[in-house]
Amino acid sequence: MAAQRAYTTHPLVLRRVAVRRVEEVTPRMRRVVLGGEDLAAFTRDGIDHPGFAAPGFDDHVKLILAADGDVRAALPAQLPHGIEWTPAEHRLTRDYTPRRVDLDAGELHLDFVVHGDGPAESWSAAAREGDELWFVGPKSSLRLPDRLDWIQLVGDETALPAIGRFLDERPLDVPAHVLVTVSDDAARQELALREGDTVTWVLAEPGDAAALESAVRALPVPAGEGYVWAAAESRALLPVRRYFQRERKLSKDRVNITGYWHREEPAAPEAEATADAAPAPGIPSLLPWLATRAALQLGVVDAVADTPGLSAGALAARLGVPGPGIAVLLPLLAAYDVVVDADGSGLRLGAAGEELLDDHEREEYTGHEADLLLALAHLAPALRDGTSPWRLASGATLHDTVADDAERYGELVEECEQLVFLLTGLTADPLWEGVKTCLLTGPGSASMAAALDDAGRRPRLRIAEEGAPGEVLRGHVPAPDRIDWTGGPADVAVAAKALAYRTDEEAVRLLTRLAAWTGTAVLVEASRPDGLSPHAAEAALHAFTATGGPLRDSAALAVLAKRSGWRVERTVALGWGTEATVLRRA
Repeated sequence: MAAQRAYTTHPLVLRRVAVRRVEEVTPRMRRVVLGGEDLAAFTRDGIDHPGFAAPGFDDHVKLILAADGDVRAALPAQLPHGIEWTPAEHRLTRDYTPRRVDLDAGELHLDFVVHGDGPAESWSAAAREGDELWFVGPKSSLRLPDRLDWIQLVGDETALPAIGRFLDERPLDVPAHVLVTVSDDAARQELALREGDTVTWVLAEPGDAAALESAVRALPVPAGEGYVWAAAESRALLPVRRYFQRERKLSKDRVNITGYWHREEPAAPEAEATADAAPAPGIPSLLPWLATRAALQLGVVDAVADTPGLSAGALAARLGVPGPGIAVLLPLLAAYDVVVDADGSGLRLGAAGEELLDDHEREEYTGHEADLLLALAHLAPALRDGTSPWRLASGATLHDTVADDAERYGELVEECEQLVFLLTGLTADPLWEGVKTCLLTGPGSASMAAALDDAGRRPRLRIAEEGAPGEVLRGHVPAPDRIDWTGGPADVAVAAKALAYRTDEEAVRLLTRLAAWTGTAVLVEASRPDGLSPHAAEAALHAFTATGGPLRDSAALAVLAKRSGWRVERTVALGWGTEATVLRRA
């Protein structure tokens, strides 16, 4: 049976709306009602765009603001299918959940928590009838499981729009058990509860992790198959996520936990007082990173999270690590706020340690991403020798490494999951007319298969992946009668991020192999950094670490194509720095 994805994708369209009215929902929540022709299907610059669609109760639209007030200069470029986030120095973006969508009235309702700061809240406070607002999205909608007996909806005030919309629209006809933390009783709202529903309001300061966890643990556990949805401050959700996954043992397809905002910690008075006297920062130390990596690899973070109050000796015994080794590591971890023992009552996680309970935060220190970073220790000799740092560090190319390591290849597949949001432009291309078989290769193959399904195109799929074939379609497995795992001739071949971990010579070998099977091939690759990413400046160095070369633009791909018997026919911009290069056999 085909696996069901947890979301449905939508075309990414830049839309302009205007304020119709502003309403005060509660003293803590302001509603801005927006409307405009861009909510319906429209044409701009000769490009036809579909009408606005946000069917999911927790969909997000990305509001586009500007620190200098020049919003037009901060807008992304609209592609025929997608968005390109071009660099913009003063761009500010914030994600918000549509509280209500009334397409008959041409209206979109957005609710803003009144907290006194933040660019979006400031905009809503000043909003007047006729003021314009630009936004993009949503890019996807959550798919809830078909068969459930109950759902728990957990959040703080920022989650109230999504919770309120769920209760209004009822995408599932099951009892809903709601828990909301509010900083003031005035934030309570009337909710559309039904018989069998429950609601719990808890007074707590925004971002109070202990209060949120305690309230969640106090909730009764309903019988039967259930689903948990939670949204609040990102760090406050970490113990909640851990509770549902490790103690309640809910599988990943039964939990959706999203950090809606991130609390900024105020600087300590001592730090402020001595800031002027502090020396200028020098070259960053690697010690915090290496110590944190060791703590994760040894299991220190998980052990302290599971059993707060452990002594150093008890921790060493639990981990099977000699005491002297732990004694060397713990002072460093304490200095970096990974663990603390301020009052002598035993070890507990510090703020940095709590963040490491999130799997996404761990990726910086463990797994493929961290190994790439470690390979940069060989950057100088790699630059001198014209090879990749990865090859010098491991003795093999990255492609050879992942071909023999299913777990590592699986990490590449996970990194490519976001690709599905960018492929609308490719699946809408005329090249698919009459295509009955499609050859897939590369860690983005699952996203490509999902995008073809979303577009209503269902060619028979041939998989041509070296090593770890079972990982290729992780997360999206079409019906078995549509898959051929042996490769072979096809009408079209799509190499989805297949060159991103190959050297030029390995890329030529792959393209030559594809030329023996098809006359049309498509290369889906990132040709430039994503302008919205805070790590855009690092993209070229990451590419060099993996392959020994920079990100490959159209000219570089044309050179590889020519060497392997292809010619570039055209390039389709997909957005976020990603392009699809269409090749024809020369």
